[in-house]
Amino acid sequence: MQAVAIPYRLSFKRPAGTSRGVLHYKDTYFLILAQDGKTGIGECALFRGLSADDRADYELTLNRLVEKINDNQPVRTEDYREWPSIVFGLETALRSLASQRNDILFPSDFTSGKSGIRINGLIWMGDRDFMFSQIKEKIEAGFRVIKMKIGALDFETEWELLRYIRTQFGPSDIEIRVDANGAFTPEEALSKLEKLARLQIHSIEQPVKPGQWELMAELCRKSPLPVALDEELIGIFHRDRKEELIRNIKPRYIILKPSLTGGFTGTDEWIETAEKNQVGWWITSALESNVGLNAIAQFTFSKNVKMPQGLGTGGLFVNNIDSPLYIRKDELRFDPGKSLSLPGALYENI
Repeated sequence: MQAVAIPYRLSFKRPAGTSRGVLHYKDTYFLILAQDGKTGIGECALFRGLSADDRADYELTLNRLVEKINDNQPVRTEDYREWPSIVFGLETALRSLASQRNDILFPSDFTSGKSGIRINGLIWMGDRDFMFSQIKEKIEAGFRVIKMKIGALDFETEWELLRYIRTQFGPSDIEIRVDANGAFTPEEALSKLEKLARLQIHSIEQPVKPGQWELMAELCRKSPLPVALDEELIGIFHRDRKEELIRNIKPRYIILKPSLTGGFTGTDEWIETAEKNQVGWWITSALESNVGLNAIAQFTFSKNVKMPQGLGTGGLFVNNIDSPLYIRKDELRFDPGKSLSLPGALYENI
């Protein structure tokens, strides 16, 4: 088997506003494996500033993995447990290589084109008019679940925007999820959750910064609005620590991002832990290219999910990878007549 890791910069069609700042591009790495005339494709989707493996020796670690593969040394995903995006890329590439068709990792009714995955429509941060225009577009496109990022504007402006949406669309028409990305201070968090609950919001992701287990447990206990953990899961690598977090905080939901939570293996551990403790969950992408999104979507469908998921649409970047994924109303779907296609130049080094 031969391997190569290739850096790739994804450029946003328009700047993407988050509570951590405005994103103009997203760096990622494609891991390409070749054996017996077949090619496997994975994405080591490092998220700078958020991934637990955003470290100075990331590229060194990834290149050493490539060297081990090229030297025919044994490679185990568990050896990279503390490098979740590398595990995700390696697991995906190995599945891709072993598959009859390298963009079908989990054959199902999804990959045959018979079924789709319901997803939420993501509303990016910006001024009131920009955010409302996005909401209108998503609803007109057929989305019935809207996820709105909050924390960039002042809270009253965001609350008024949400309130206006509720005057136009009741809870039976549109489900609203909000994501604070840790923007609330400990002093104000509960009062803001109580105010948001008046609008019959479905849930809020990560109201306060991660690492404050006692505070988060108190919010989960007292909040009339269901709380979901997101960034709180990042950097928790071992099953016993996952169990400890869930049992201490007792959230209503956890949000799983395979490129940040240890690939398929790490995400499965979180799912097993959540279900054992009667905690709900859904899966979300994290600005991967279509290589990573394709893998996450197929993995998600394999879990027989019932509620809408947080998967992307593949439409954020001007230079994304051609793929079989497309959107029909509020569903992410797979066209088996199309294929995942990296630019030919990326294969030159293998």
